[in-house]
Amino acid sequence: MSAAMDRSVITARGLRKVYKNKAALNGTDFEIRAGRIVGLIGPNGAGKTTALKAILGLVPFDGELKVLGKDPRTQRDELMNEVCFIADVAVLPRWIKVKDAIEFVAGVHPRFDAAKCRRFLHGTQLTDNLRVREMSKGMIVQLHLALVMAIDAKLLVLDEPTLGLDILYRKQFYQRLLEDYFDEDKTIIVTTHQVEEIEHILTDVMFIRDGKVVLDAPMDTLAVRYTEVLVDAGKQDEARALNPIDERALPFGKTVMLFDSTLSAGADPARLDALGETRTPGLADLFVATMKGTYA
Repeated sequence: MSAAMDRSVITARGLRKVYKNKAALNGTDFEIRAGRIVGLIGPNGAGKTTALKAILGLVPFDGELKVLGKDPRTQRDELMNEVCFIADVAVLPRWIKVKDAIEFVAGVHPRFDAAKCRRFLHGTQLTDNLRVREMSKGMIVQLHLALVMAIDAKLLVLDEPTLGLDILYRKQFYQRLLEDYFDEDKTIIVTTHQVEEIEHILTDVMFIRDGKVVLDAPMDTLAVRYTEVLVDAGKQDEARALNPIDERALPFGKTVMLFDSTLSAGADPARLDALGETRTPGLADLFVATMKGTYA
C-alpha cells in the first residue's frame, strides 16, 4: 500500500444526528482512506444524505468527525477548498453557456483548472456559446464531467449523480470518472440506487441502515466472506441447518441461499459445494439480504 493510500481521509466516531424524534445517524462509526472509491448504499431514510451533509459541514451533529484532518463544523471553508460535491449531473442551469459554466466554477473553486477543463472538452461538440438547453443529455454529461475532472479535489462526493440519465450516459459518466479523474491521491464517495452499475468501480462498500453502518468492507473481501448457493433439490433442510442469512425461491422449485462465513457455522467451501451450484453474490443481492436481516 502506498503512503497516500494509507492516509485516513474521513474518520467518524459516534456520529449522531437527530431530526425531531428520529435519529438519522445513530452512533455511526466508519473510516475511509485515501485512494478508495466507496459506495455508501442504503434505503431511503437510512442516513446516507445526512452522513454526506455532516462530511460536508452542512448540518450540525454530535460525535467526532475529521475530514482531511479538519472538523467540518468549525473548518468548513478550509475543507471545501479540497472537496468537490456533485448532487446531480443532469441539473445544470438551462440558460448557461459552456464558457459561462467554466467561468463560474473557476470563480468558486480554487482548485479548478479552466485550461484542463477545455482540454477535456476538445474534440466534443461543446462550443463556448452553446447553452445547456440546446444540448442532448449526453452533451450535458460531457460538460459536467469536464467541470468535475478539472477540479483537483482530494475528496469527491457524489450523491445520486446520474439521477434522470439513461443507462448509456450513466455508464459513460462512471467510466470517464474512473479513467480520467481517479488516482491514488483522490477519494470518491458515491451514493446511488443503481447498485449494479457502480459495483465494478468500487474498492469498498458501506451499507447503512437506521443510521448505522451495518457492513463496511473492501470489495475484494466479499467473495471470501459471502457465498450464494443454488441448492439442489432435496438438500434444502441440510442447507438451512448451516444458518443462511437469506433465502429466496426461484421458479421451478429451486431455492437460493446466501451464506456469511463469519456467521454460518460449518459453511466452508467444500460443504457448500456439496449443496449445489455456488457463486459470489452480486452487490444488489447482498444489499437486499443485509437490509432484511439483523446481522452486521
